[in-house]
Amino acid sequence: MSNSQATARLGPADANYLVHLQAGSHALTGDESAGLGGTDQGPAPFAFVLSGLVSCTAITLKMYMQRKGWPVADVEVTAAFQGKDEARFIRREVKVSGADLGEAERERLAQICERTPVTLFLKAASRIETTLV
Repeated sequence: MSNSQATARLGPADANYLVHLQAGSHALTGDESAGLGGTDQGPAPFAFVLSGLVSCTAITLKMYMQRKGWPVADVEVTAAFQGKDEARFIRREVKVSGADLGEAERERLAQICERTPVTLFLKAASRIETTLV
């Protein structure tokens, strides 16, 4: 996490909310849906948050299974925001298929899901220091 950095640029000539993102060496595009005034040319900001959570979960589970020498097949993780206002939360579903895992292994994977780096970060929240230059 310490080497993670992202930059967003939005110019006056760009489509309304089209954002050019640079995440490390990766160029990405963000936007809002047409219903919110965007052109839907890329994921909305909260979709990027969820993408970070699901990719971290899948990667962490695969790393754990490899380290334990467990058979690894398909790992699929989906997440969505649920609820409204103060009652909002993230619902995550994890599917591990094609591997013959027992109940104890599956329970351990569920525990690992709750301890992935992005999961812990989101649960703890973080202080954000902003400087306007």
